[in-house]
Amino acid sequence: MGFRDPLYWLYERRLERKLGSYEIPRHVGVILDGNRRWAKASGLASVEQGHRAGSDKIFELLGWCDEVGVQVVTLWLLSTDNLARPPEQLEPLLQIIEDTVTRLRREGWNVNPVGALDLLPDSTGRVLKEAAAATSGGSGLIVNVAVGYGGRREIADAVRSLLLAEAAKGTSIEELAERLDLEHISEHLYTRGQPDPELLIRTSGEQRLSGFLLWQSAHSEFYFCEVFWPAFRRVDFLRALRSYGARNRRFGS
Repeated sequence: MGFRDPLYWLYERRLERKLGSYEIPRHVGVILDGNRRWAKASGLASVEQGHRAGSDKIFELLGWCDEVGVQVVTLWLLSTDNLARPPEQLEPLLQIIEDTVTRLRREGWNVNPVGALDLLPDSTGRVLKEAAAATSGGSGLIVNVAVGYGGRREIADAVRSLLLAEAAKGTSIEELAERLDLEHISEHLYTRGQPDPELLIRTSGEQRLSGFLLWQSAHSEFYFCEVFWPAFRRVDFLRALRSYGARNRRFGS
């Protein structure tokens, strides 16, 4: 561990004390943005080093979330759009994702893949499925690993799953249309059974969700952070929690 500025340490402690009077979100979603730009700004030889640094940062974040009592963390590692990248960019990134998931499994985090796994290479899909099977039912923090994820794709998959389930029960389209409500679709999302995210964080200064948890984020609070993901610090995380806790969540009332 390197030398820490005492003023930074004092500011971090002050933020921690402030959080004592605030509600902590049960579910935090994170768009891990800026790995490539961080690598370039840091003068590194390849963007792969940026992705490796971003992977290491994930485990710091999970420790911070566990400390404050967050129950679910959703990490967007790869979008469906990212799958169209050239092979020389995509293949190293998929290998880093596989290594990250393997480490999550080894360290005992509860891994829950969210995304269109059928779009992924066989090896990546297998690593995700095996990690989920090995860690299912464990206690502690749930880590949703969003790989091959797109918000619109998730909703389409949920509707498709709902239609197939109802057809298997002999329900007609007319009967389903008559009684369909929001909960029916929610029960078929990748995150079914989990609380919706109260807080969504995006790093790197971009101020858009890009379809992340499109359905679930209807009442989420958003926190946009200028820092690139590999440089995200505990103090940045605490600031996001402070911002969330200080807001008056009215849910349309």
